[in-house]
Amino acid sequence: MPSLTTPVLQFDESELENINKRLAHMSPEQILEWAYITFDKLFQETAFGPSGNVITDMLSAKKITVPVIFLDTLHHFDETLELAQRSQERYGFKLLTFKPEGCETRNDFIRKHGDELWKRDDVVYDYSVKVEPARRAYKQTEARAMLTGRRQSQKGDRASLQIVEIEKGTGLIKINPLATWSFQQVWTYLRANEVPYNALLDQGYKSVGDYHSTRPVKEGEDERAGRWAGSEKTECGLHKDYFAMRAAFMARKERQQSQTAVAA
Repeated sequence: MPSLTTPVLQFDESELENINKRLAHMSPEQILEWAYITFDKLFQETAFGPSGNVITDMLSAKKITVPVIFLDTLHHFDETLELAQRSQERYGFKLLTFKPEGCETRNDFIRKHGDELWKRDDVVYDYSVKVEPARRAYKQTEARAMLTGRRQSQKGDRASLQIVEIEKGTGLIKINPLATWSFQQVWTYLRANEVPYNALLDQGYKSVGDYHSTRPVKEGEDERAGRWAGSEKTECGLHKDYFAMRAAFMARKERQQSQTAVAA
């Protein structure tokens, strides 16, 4: 069993279970310190949601410098983009922004994929705006481990979330310091420490994604009920099996090409 103060780049399932058991007794700040000591290629990945903002502030309070990866889908709310800039200015982290391949603006994306791709094929959309840019980010940065703001209380696929997970297929290590926190704990921390947060939270939003698939949360609804409302979808693909997502994307693209060829 590797020590929690010894760099760990690879470990099996039994070691992972033991590490999670030990980290379960630590505070989020202690988990962040452990991650910083343990991994030499540590990054934070965030869309500047409430949990991600808490982690950024905790890192700053501990004087831990970690580069931040931001996936600009080109469909974020203006408030999200404003917050990204405001957070970078306040905390001084290195902000690494990755956009859909071959696109700099929303109009570029429309020219390449057509209008409202998320309505026509959400698999191709998710792969194009999140999965492929994320994989490109990990490759270019040579990332070994990623801090995320995911929490069990967000339910859906996240209900069984562990503090440390290994991404299936790629081996990327994902660390979730706030895994056991509730939304109320996150909100209390934000207010108590005057952490910058998305102005949309004051308008009834709790989880903020792309503008076209996010709405305010109603009284009594789960935190992420405003994401992809009316569907069974709970994740954008970023935290799913990369190779399964790529296979689904390639299958859709091949089918589209075949249909185009037949039509011609």
